[in-house]
Amino acid sequence: MPLHQTSGRWRLGLALSLVTSVLWGVLPITLAVTLQALDVYTVTWFRFLVAFGVLVVYLGARQQLPEPQKLRSASLGLLAIATLFLGSNYLLFLQGLAQTSPTTAEIIIQLASVFFGLGALAVFKERYTLHQWVGLGVLTLGLILFFNEQLKTVLTAQSTYLVGNALLVIAAATWAIYALAQKQLLDKLPSSTIMLIIYGGCAILFSPFASPQKLLTLSPLHFGMLLFCALNTLIAYGSFAEALEHWEASRVSAVIALTPIVTFVAVWLISWLAPTLITPERLTTLGMLGAVLVVVGTVAIAIGKKR
Repeated sequence: MPLHQTSGRWRLGLALSLVTSVLWGVLPITLAVTLQALDVYTVTWFRFLVAFGVLVVYLGARQQLPEPQKLRSASLGLLAIATLFLGSNYLLFLQGLAQTSPTTAEIIIQLASVFFGLGALAVFKERYTLHQWVGLGVLTLGLILFFNEQLKTVLTAQSTYLVGNALLVIAAATWAIYALAQKQLLDKLPSSTIMLIIYGGCAILFSPFASPQKLLTLSPLHFGMLLFCALNTLIAYGSFAEALEHWEASRVSAVIALTPIVTFVAVWLISWLAPTLITPERLTTLGMLGAVLVVVGTVAIAIGKKR
């Protein structure tokens, strides 16, 4: 099977990656608020259903709905893998977020880009340079420092916090598998078609576990947050998929590594403006240093390639 090649339009890829990073940065906060009123299955089902519906209308209006013969030419196995693993990522991330915090979740999920890079070594025949291996060491050190500051929380809430961390690590691995499948599918299908199938497939998978009647009981605040999460799914993953079409996966993941910084700033602003809406983060200087090293290490891994 021939491997996917980018279009070379790096400026467009950069812009789309920045959009993805900002949207993913604020997403854990809005999800944390939404989970105050809804279960993870209903939230996930609603996000995929709305994303699928909006994308169907958009592609239909532009007469770009996928043709059956093009779908037959694509790998149905890869489509199934991308759908199952992205759906698993959404569910596991929400479960982990509910048992930790937005900042913690955003730090741990950075492992996804590392797993993605390691997967690219095997699948897309990429190679790590010395700078990238150093970046991996920096990332590991950052995680150690960050979790050193969380040790008291782990010891006092092992049944929730520790389990939440484990779920987030698994979520990172499932996302990496999805991203590798998504990258290869671009060789046969446009990104909009791939995301349409994935959104629809995930909506069907989660429908037996969802409780749509709960949507009628939501306050305007929680419904607005839920709707934002759904539109975030559509725009962020659409931007990510399209960025992979135009730019190398390692460059895209470098920009996405800035996501925790967006989360840190957003959590600080919201906890300052509305302290009752979300619990403020309490990271010490050492914990913040660890978080910064996680970002620095991830960026170094992503952009440490020779041109």
